Amino acid sequence: MIRNHYFRLALIALLLIVAVWIDLSEKILPNTPYERSVPISLGLDLRGGLQALLEVPEGVAVNNEQLETAKKILENRANALGVSEITMQSAPPRRIIAEFPGVTDPDQVIASLKQTGLLEFVDMGNARPSEGEIIKTDYKGASATGIVPTVTPGSNVPTAVLPTATVGVTPTAVEGAPTATAIVPEGPIYHTILTGAALRSATVTSGTSGIEIAFELNPDAAKVFGDYTSANIGKILAIVLDGRVISAPSINGAITGGSGVIQGGFTQKQANDLAIQLRYGSLPVPVEVVSSQTVGATLGAESVRKSVLAGAIGLIIVILFMILHYRLPGFVAALALISYALISLAIFKAWPIVLTLPGIAGFILSIGMAVDANILIFERMKEELRAGRTLDQAIDLGFSRALPSIRDSNLATLITCLILFAFGNAFGASMVKGFAVTLALGVAVSLFTAIFVTRTYLHIILDRLKTAEHPNWFGL
Repeated sequence: MIRNHYFRLALIALLLIVAVWIDLSEKILPNTPYERSVPISLGLDLRGGLQALLEVPEGVAVNNEQLETAKKILENRANALGVSEITMQSAPPRRIIAEFPGVTDPDQVIASLKQTGLLEFVDMGNARPSEGEIIKTDYKGASATGIVPTVTPGSNVPTAVLPTATVGVTPTAVEGAPTATAIVPEGPIYHTILTGAALRSATVTSGTSGIEIAFELNPDAAKVFGDYTSANIGKILAIVLDGRVISAPSINGAITGGSGVIQGGFTQKQANDLAIQLRYGSLPVPVEVVSSQTVGATLGAESVRKSVLAGAIGLIIVILFMILHYRLPGFVAALALISYALISLAIFKAWPIVLTLPGIAGFILSIGMAVDANILIFERMKEELRAGRTLDQAIDLGFSRALPSIRDSNLATLITCLILFAFGNAFGASMVKGFAVTLALGVAVSLFTAIFVTRTYLHIILDRLKTAEHPNWFGL
């Protein structure tokens, strides 16, 4: 039995070493292929940043699947801009709530979110449009492969006169399909050969003409593109984003390899923004930024300081109470409580969990849950000691008889956390979700420390003591 306790103590010591290592590090396994940053992730209310409310315009049909897809694409765009630890939640039927902690350029983020990102490779025949010119194409609906049904190569679709749309209004011929948001001109309608859905990748490179965007097509689209360029050497192929021409090169030869470059006199920032839009595809539905606000970090820093102070004061008071009331077992519980705090912080950093002010409150509340389990165990122990049990027996019986109450109370708390998380997810209340997540993790770790860590510490420290010789040490 003693060997078993020492084996458990070795496992706990190893776990605490890893936890302290993560707690004190900004990076783990540096200068290796497995290097990973583990900073403490602070939420918008603590770190400052941008908060935006996005909405699908009224009149555009949208379902939950489309809303979720749009959210994922927007997340990818924001991550590619270098905005880390973002929180983006869909709030059906037509809203997305986005938070960008630590963002330094709100205008760039909002501009990226607004773009529908519809890329078209358009057959212009012999007409060369100017850069920035708005043209009309015959593309009317979504294409999963990016391949648009072809007409006679090099020919224009017959001219049609359409009413002019207002800037910001996205007319849709096919429900849910993205279209250009710029002014729709009167004049020729040109044929779209491929759309951005045909792209496999898009990256920024440096070429002979300056900064370029190198792209690669999927195999089926590569064949279509090869056939088209082979039959239209000398003609103009416009590359159009959201109805606006960004480049209109001549086809100098057949492009059969499925890869090419987009040239447009880009700056590094313009090329990077465009590559992001192309890489992560077009939105299944248009979205508008209904409101946005920048949150300052000054209040957040003060909140962090006060939260840490409150947590430290609370932990000290709890430790003092346990030692004064339960004496030596209380001291053991204090060691287990410190172990609990170190392990919990390591999990928050390694996961990583974005800590908001309510999230920190959830963590502090879970300290109380950890103490509650120890109180139940120690009260049972004292009952067994008063009944004449040996200390070893009292520890085991105290744990076994307190376990049902500990299990049921913690299970009830975890169910409550699940309900809070579902509520926060459904209504876009990120702070409610943060509270639920940190409280649930704290309860899970407290259950582990109460059952495994505290029990091991008690046996290691107390097994050789005789309660009859030192009754005051156990609060008897």
